[in-house]
Amino acid sequence: MTAPASYEAPPAPAFLFDLDGTLIDSVYQHVIAWRAALSRLDIDLSVWRIHRRIGMSGGLFVSALLRETGRTLSGEDIAMLQEAHRDEYLAQADSVRPLPGAAELLAALTERKVAWAIATSGYRATAHHALAMLGLPADAPMVTRDMVAHAKPDPDLFLAAAALLGVEPQHAFVVGDSVWDLLAARRAGAIGIGVMSGGYGREELERAGAYRVYADPADLLARADEVGVRGLAPSAA
Repeated sequence: MTAPASYEAPPAPAFLFDLDGTLIDSVYQHVIAWRAALSRLDIDLSVWRIHRRIGMSGGLFVSALLRETGRTLSGEDIAMLQEAHRDEYLAQADSVRPLPGAAELLAALTERKVAWAIATSGYRATAHHALAMLGLPADAPMVTRDMVAHAKPDPDLFLAAAALLGVEPQHAFVVGDSVWDLLAARRAGAIGIGVMSGGYGREELERAGAYRVYADPADLLARADEVGVRGLAPSAA
């Protein structure tokens, strides 16, 4: 009989979730909000161009879009754009819904005592509305843009979320819907998992570093054993 190997047990995994397009179906509300905000400065951009930048920090987002238009804006204009985006998004907040399986996935992780946190490029003023719709308390673990020096594609949000949970980033899975999430995950040293519920396709997410790609949180919940989390999916009737 072969003797069992002696080794230190691996640490339990943790999950760091993006918010928009990953847990809540809000990407296109953000796109329309940014388009309305930009129109206040007579900047007309196609919605597909705006969508490609969703998930970046607001400052980088504006800079990237301005490069495409050749426009330059003052600091006051950029601050106004970000405030206008916030107001336009909040005006649509009632139309935002949780993505399929999002609340169930978080509840299952909590029940199994698997640590998780939300890390979003959004500010607290817009992000906190998501907690109630996901069935979460106001003090649920969440890191927002106003809590870190830099947002995605910098790794700060995920590093801060890992620190909040007391885990090393290399022992965490980052779940996100955009290439910016996955770039930030790689820079943080975490394992990236992509979901297609924000509009990016499988190939783009895999090229950006996703270890696995799922349709949405419900798909991830059903196949959580593929990322080493056993007993998470509900049993078939």
